[in-house]
Amino acid sequence: MKESVIYQDIVQKEAFKLISRLLKRRFGDIAGSLGEQVRNLSAEQLENLGEDLLDFSEVADLVAWLEQQEQA
Repeated sequence: MKESVIYQDIVQKEAFKLISRLLKRRFGDIAGSLGEQVRNLSAEQLENLGEDLLDFSEVADLVAWLEQQEQA
């Protein structure tokens, strides 16, 4: 079941909702393009972002993190 596309989609959507709330609380509303980049992350990437954002002090840290993900 965990391998099913539907299950993975649900996990990704729930992870995105949580990370969106955390980012909004930390930085306020995130610009549209940044929000879209976060929305397109996999569930695993969202989990990693959830841990890493604890170390972010400004939105530039999020931008750098997203750029690093694109290069990987």
